[in-house]
Order: sequence, then C-alpha cells, then structure tokens
Amino acid sequence: MSSISINNDITSCANCGKGEEASINLKSCVACKMVKYCSRECQIAHRPQHKKECRRRAAELHDEQLFKQPPPDDDCLCFLRMPAMESGARYQSCCGKVVCSGCAHAPLYDNQGNEVNNQKCSFCRTSKPNSEKEAMKRMMERVEANDPMAIYNLGIDYRDGEYGFPQDYTKALELFHRAGGLGLSSAYCSIGYAYDHGNGVEVDKKKAEHYYELAAILGDEIARSNLGVYEKKAGNMDRALKHYMIAARGGRSNSLEKVKDMYSNGYATKEDYTKALKSYQAYLGEIKSVQRDKAAAANEEYRYY
Repeated sequence: MSSISINNDITSCANCGKGEEASINLKSCVACKMVKYCSRECQIAHRPQHKKECRRRAAELHDEQLFKQPPPDDDCLCFLRMPAMESGARYQSCCGKVVCSGCAHAPLYDNQGNEVNNQKCSFCRTSKPNSEKEAMKRMMERVEANDPMAIYNLGIDYRDGEYGFPQDYTKALELFHRAGGLGLSSAYCSIGYAYDHGNGVEVDKKKAEHYYELAAILGDEIARSNLGVYEKKAGNMDRALKHYMIAARGGRSNSLEKVKDMYSNGYATKEDYTKALKSYQAYLGEIKSVQRDKAAAANEEYRYY
C-alpha cells in the first residue's frame, strides 16, 4: 500500500504556535497531514476549527490512493505480464512462486505433446507431489514460512471445507486477515466478500467496502470492479466509472462491458469507452502468448482471458 507524504515544512503547532526551534517534537495530524501539534491537548483544542478542512483533505488523500492505477503484478518467469484471471496462474507449493498457466503447463509435456512421467515445477524443478497428502504437507510448510499465498489458500480450504478441513468461516477469516497483512490483495477481497454476502459474519456493507478498497489499492481488480458496482448503486456514476476504467486496464473484461453500458446510458463519453477499450486491448497484448494459448486449448482450467 502506498504511503502519503507528510508536510515537513510546518514548523509550529497549529494551536499554540510553539515551534520546533524550541525543541518541541511536533506531530502531524494523522488524517490530513496538513497541520502539526505539540501535544494531544493542543490537537483536541484545535479540533473544532480544523475538523471540516481535515475531513475534506483526508477524503482527498484517500481518493488519491484509491483511484491510483496500481502497478501490475511481477512478470512471470517467461517475462510476460501475469494474467489477471485466477485460472491464468498457478501457485507452486514447493517454492512459493506463482507462474502463468503456460509455464505451469509446459513441463508436463514433451516437444511432441506427450505427457511426461517426471513432472517438475517450472520454476525450481522440484518434482510434482505424488499424492494429496504430500501436496498438503508442502503447503503447510509454506504456511509455517509465513507465505501469504499459502496462508490464503489454507483459508480457502477452511472456508469451503475442502481437502479434509472442516468448514470454518472464523478460521478462514483469521487466515485471510493474516495474508492480507502480508500484502496479499486477494485476501482482503475475500474478507470484503464475506462481509458483502454474510459468509460467517453479519452482512456489513461498510466493512465490505473498506476491505474491497484495501484490496483495490493493492491491485485486486475483482475488488475494484465490486467497488464500481457499489458506487453505481449509490448513484455516484463518476466514481463508478473511475473504478471500471482502472479495472479494465488491469484486465477485467466485465469492467470494460460496464464502461460500455455506462456509455450507452449516457453516463460515460465515447472517449471514456475508447480509452477503456484501448487499455484492455493493451493488457491483452501484454499477456498473450503461444505457450499460454496451448495450455488453454489443452485444459479449460488454464484459460487466462
């Protein structure tokens, strides 16, 4: 998550005027970063006259973060951009790396397309697990190593009650929070989804939006698209359009369709739709490859756009 710079030019307390030259340790207002105080008492005393401007600036700073196009994920080992679709990537529990569907598929076959016996990880060349028990053992080792993707995957297993784990929404959310704290955007998106739909918790749209925002800032385009839906339902068409435009550039085809619908209904301009279409086409140009197409043709689970 990107940080917001503090205004270091301010040299005096906004309430009493005491300055840094008197060896006063001034602290910035956490919300707006526009003023500094020498003490908690001065901050409280100044609050009535500062509150309105503070809220306005805090909202601006929040939107600066929220509507900033996040950088794409790291490229795959094949030096191509990683697809946005979950099916376009594979997590390797042996080494904790994520590789694209094309790279995950390639080591399983020889040059003639015949399946090979000694299947190995395309990144670390470790042999594929020969049983579900061995695969689970590897994942738990990655969890113990504080690997956010392994922690998140374990949360999914608890949420869905799969691979021998009891269905436990509380445990799943605990793991999602842990993975999100380590910077995994999809974990925050899953927390948002839980509050959005009441999976193991009471439905709370404000909390859902909060976690969707955390996920979107970190680059999760599903969460970004969901925020667009939230804003559209609230009648905030400009904000909805911003979310859909960012999500389209990040590879969400349904967000491109949302921009198209908004253009058809007069809530977006032709230029908006053209920009979204071009940005989505640019994304496709960055992810497409013969190797990935072969993987998708061989197995629908490897479809990547």
